[in-house]
Amino acid sequence: MWLTKSFLDYLLYERNYSKGTIRYYEDDIRQFEAFAREEIGDSTPDVVKAELVREWIISLMDKGYASSTINKKLSSLRSFYRFLLQRGELTVDPLQKVTGPKKKKPLPVFLKESDMDRLLDETDFGDGYQGCRDHLIIEVFYTAGLRVAELIGLDDRHVDFAASQLKVTGKGNKQRLIPFGEELEVALKAYVEVRNEAIPLRSSDAFFVQENGKRLTYYVVAKLVKQNLSKVVTQKKRSPHVLRHTFATTMLNHNAELGAIKELLGHASLATTEVYTHTTFEELKKVYNQAHPRV
Repeated sequence: MWLTKSFLDYLLYERNYSKGTIRYYEDDIRQFEAFAREEIGDSTPDVVKAELVREWIISLMDKGYASSTINKKLSSLRSFYRFLLQRGELTVDPLQKVTGPKKKKPLPVFLKESDMDRLLDETDFGDGYQGCRDHLIIEVFYTAGLRVAELIGLDDRHVDFAASQLKVTGKGNKQRLIPFGEELEVALKAYVEVRNEAIPLRSSDAFFVQENGKRLTYYVVAKLVKQNLSKVVTQKKRSPHVLRHTFATTMLNHNAELGAIKELLGHASLATTEVYTHTTFEELKKVYNQAHPRV
């Protein structure tokens, strides 16, 4: 169509776009024109309505195009129709009320329970204070779902053995209480004994400290977590937050209510916690596809 040719010439001669970039614009616009001809028998811009553009978006999604790719194609089409409006070829922009698909948030990365069991029950963390501390840190992340800053911020007074709970300060300085069971209690007490003997003089009230007695840093925690997770998994992400995701996913897999997980994680909104339902459903689909004879 001559209007499309005029737009491409405008990009080349007035906007000085490269020929490679212009080719992308042309491909996107031609693809939409072909869809319009197939659907309504006409691709003339003045007959195009918002509904047709939305149907095109749906067809692209059905074909498996990524949201980012669809939005790029939509951007090409928007530029074309803005050009036509500026040239007086159109009086109404059919894309004005059309929105592209939202980019899917990546699902949280987590470890299998069997991997965590191997790490905590069968892996050698080494003797002495550091090995005891590192093992406990992994265990606390996995059984309490803390963020790194929350773990680093724990002081001795925040570990209440009488009530079997941790007092955690989360985002926005909001505090929450996280209960712990007998197994973690034994590990916490054993760590305190080892720490007090190995580092009798500490320069901080921090529960977890470096060997020099100072409070842990984010870098130290991230490094020790990555090193120890590498002993049981090869996945690219091996961060403390992976253990937080693992905590949430494990709780959900063992029938914990979503609202309870939200409170334990310190999420402000249930919508944030709901991402874990998608994670477990994806795992469920994998099991179903592998196991069901009629799939």
